Amino acid sequence: MYKNILVPVAVDHRPNTEQAIAIARALAGEDGKITALTVLEAVPSFIMNELPEGQIEHNKEDVRNALKEMIHGDDVGVDVVMGHAGRTINTYADENGVDCIVIASHQPGLQDYFLGSTAARVVRHAHCAVHVLR
Repeated sequence: MYKNILVPVAVDHRPNTEQAIAIARALAGEDGKITALTVLEAVPSFIMNELPEGQIEHNKEDVRNALKEMIHGDDVGVDVVMGHAGRTINTYADENGVDCIVIASHQPGLQDYFLGSTAARVVRHAHCAVHVLR
């Protein structure tokens, strides 16, 4: 069983979230910790200058609340960070001692073979176990 599981969640891809959390719960040991993580794309600096003060934190809090609503139960922590999804998920996992990532993936299309999906990037570069849900 795993002690620290990360479940990356795209708030706009809700159908697989419950399944991913259920798998994480099944894989977690008795003292296992589960964190649902959403990565928001970084806002370019020229746009940041035009946003009202505190807008980014407000957006992160809105996403954090939406994430809490999607997850049923108090046994899953939530976090929202900014960055490039594939890189940020792996960096977060490394910095937080994650030993398993449970990530949902869609059926790959032609564009994924050239660009790579977030799940594919996580699988290729993770330093821990990765469970991919389809």
